[in-house]
Amino acid sequence: MSGHSKWSTIKHKKGAADAKRGKIFTKVIKEITVAARIGGGDVDGNPRLRLAVQKGKEVNMPQENVTRAIKKGTGELEGVIYEETSYEGYGPGGVAIFMEVMTDNKNRTVGELRTSLSKNGGNMGENGCVAWIFEQKGLISIKTSEKGEEELLELIIDAGGDDMQIVEDCYEITTSVESFETVRKAIEDANIKTQSSELTRIPQNTVNVEEKNCKSLLRLMDALEDHDDVQKVYSNFDITDEVMAAVEQNL
Repeated sequence: MSGHSKWSTIKHKKGAADAKRGKIFTKVIKEITVAARIGGGDVDGNPRLRLAVQKGKEVNMPQENVTRAIKKGTGELEGVIYEETSYEGYGPGGVAIFMEVMTDNKNRTVGELRTSLSKNGGNMGENGCVAWIFEQKGLISIKTSEKGEEELLELIIDAGGDDMQIVEDCYEITTSVESFETVRKAIEDANIKTQSSELTRIPQNTVNVEEKNCKSLLRLMDALEDHDDVQKVYSNFDITDEVMAAVEQNL
C-alpha cells in the first residue's frame, strides 16, 4: 500500500478527520471559489465546480457556505484571489513529496512549507524533481455494502474505468482523468452512493520507510496537510506491516 492509501489508513486510526473539520472546510471553500472563478458558477456546466461542491457535501458543509464561496468566485461577493501552484520536495528516507497549493501570497507559503520540510527531515526541491513519479488519476471510493463486486466491476468497465480493488471495507475505483466524470456519472445514475470522488495523483514507484524515519515522516505529512494553503499532499512512501505495527503502537 503506497502513499495515498497508507496515509489515509493512518489518519483514520488517529481519528484526525473530525478534529480537522475546520481545516477541511477552508480547503473546500478555496477549491469551490477558484473553480467558480475559472469556469463560472453553474454547477451543471462546470465539472470542476460540481466535483468541489460534491466534496463539500461529503464533509457535511452547510449549503450557505457553498453558495457564498461560489459567489466569491464569480465576483458577486468580494473575496480573496487565490493563485494555484505546486511545490515539490523530499521527506525523510528520500520519499517524494508533491503539494498542490492555493495561496494569496506565494512568498509566505513557500517559506512556511520549506520550514516544515526542513524541521522534519525533508527539503524543498526544484519544480519537476518528483512530479514525474505521480500519475494523475480519478479515484472513487464506494462502501462494499453498496453493491456486489461483479456487478459494480461490470458497470465500471463499461463506463471506461481503469481498475477496481477492495481496500478494507471499500471499493477503490481508478480512472483516467478523461473518463473520470463519465464513470462518476454512471455510478450516480445507478443510484450507488459514493464515499468520495476526486482527481488525485498516484505514485508509479514507492520507497520503503524504515521505522527510524516514520515518526518524522508522519509528523511532516500532518504539518503539510494542516497548512491552510496546501489543498492536497502526495507521497510515495510504503511501510511494511511490521513497521506499521510498531508505528500504530505510538499513535
